[in-house]
Amino acid sequence: MDQKLRDQFDGLLTKYTELLLGEADEDLKEKVQMWALYTYMSKSMAPLVKHWNDEYPDAKEGMKELISEIKERNEQHRKDQQ
Repeated sequence: MDQKLRDQFDGLLTKYTELLLGEADEDLKEKVQMWALYTYMSKSMAPLVKHWNDEYPDAKEGMKELISEIKERNEQHRKDQQ
């Protein structure tokens, strides 16, 4: 994969994170990327994600916390914009 595509995608992820949460730093971008990919995988390959959740219950709890954080930050960002 070439660097130009990586840079352009990073710009897309940065903007998505800003629009979703109201701010974007490297930590938030990584959380949003994990949240988006996990959400997509849980819908497109539910048995795989269920197996992973069963295999790594601590990671499942971590993902639940991450999903909750993203949801709360998004809700707060939407309130702040009104």
